[in-house]
Amino acid sequence: MQWKIPLSDIDFGPDERAAVDSVLQSKWLTMGSVTEEFEQAFAAYIGAKYAIAVTNATAALHLSCVAAGLGPGDEAIVPSLTFVATANAVRYTGATPVFADIAGEEDLNISHHSIEKTISERTRAILVMHYGGYACDMPSIMELARERGLKVIEDAAHAVGSELGGIKLGIWGEMGCFSFFSNKNMTTGEGGMIVTNDEAYSQRLHLLRSHGMTTLTWDRHRGHAWSYDVVDLGYNYRIDEIRAALGIVQLGKLAVNNERRRRLTQVYREALQELTPQVAVPFTHHAGISAAHLMPVLLPGRTNRPGLMESMKSQGIQTSIHYPPIHTFTAYNGGKAKQFLPNTEDIAGREVTLPLYPAMSDEDVFSVAKAIAQALVPA
Repeated sequence: MQWKIPLSDIDFGPDERAAVDSVLQSKWLTMGSVTEEFEQAFAAYIGAKYAIAVTNATAALHLSCVAAGLGPGDEAIVPSLTFVATANAVRYTGATPVFADIAGEEDLNISHHSIEKTISERTRAILVMHYGGYACDMPSIMELARERGLKVIEDAAHAVGSELGGIKLGIWGEMGCFSFFSNKNMTTGEGGMIVTNDEAYSQRLHLLRSHGMTTLTWDRHRGHAWSYDVVDLGYNYRIDEIRAALGIVQLGKLAVNNERRRRLTQVYREALQELTPQVAVPFTHHAGISAAHLMPVLLPGRTNRPGLMESMKSQGIQTSIHYPPIHTFTAYNGGKAKQFLPNTEDIAGREVTLPLYPAMSDEDVFSVAKAIAQALVPA
């Protein structure tokens, strides 16, 4: 379908094409010097000592869980209102994800109070997800983690460029994981990054990324080695030079594009308050600086959500939902996954995600707001 206003769009142009062409002309396509440049630039941007590029954010989460020592018999606390990869990454290690509730209508992030109630003697880690690019209550979560001896992994897939208290998200916990999927604020099509300030984690993550090998093809190509040892059970989670080249260009655009997203979010807030005050807009009083990845709204109770979304579709406006709660999925319907999460279940049933991307105009935002006002239909 050809959308009049799609849910998201990418900012690609001549610089991205030139970066890819440069890699093709080099004839070195696998992980090499361009990837190293991307990692260094990303680490500097986030304020991390180390950055490890990987093939996608799911791989980043998996490797972080492995590096954190999760395994069979362990538990890790995760939100249910997130993409399923957050919980799947825990399961890949043999550990069990245990779901905590979100804070409420204003804050769709995992609640530190719910985390505290969910901790058991088997809990080893907390995985937070910064919903829509808005920071979780990291000071409270980190204090709780220190008190209980737990590791914290940040799912920052939505939050590249977000800050809280002057600190970029991704470096509050032991490791932070970013996504460069095609709908993200900066994109390489597929791709991800892990950041950490811990040298031991960095060394382990580098090994795990590429089969547990002590040297890489790039090392041997440069004549720095001729053989290798395998010292850990690793994975093939490497990124390639083409995506790394795209990442470097996209990173250079990020600050301006994130600022535009924040501006559009404010226009949305004002338009929705004027036209549909019954529609709630979360994160109104958010303390940090958001990357404004998503534009979530909460419909009034008893609203026919499918009908509203179909009405928007008929006007050429794409919408979505973020997310169906993980604990309600068939693959998570047993044991610890059978939990009652009242805030998550209420809000997940009323949330609709509106279009948001830097190339949107203020007029586009008003068009979306007017379409919602026309589409609100009682169940």
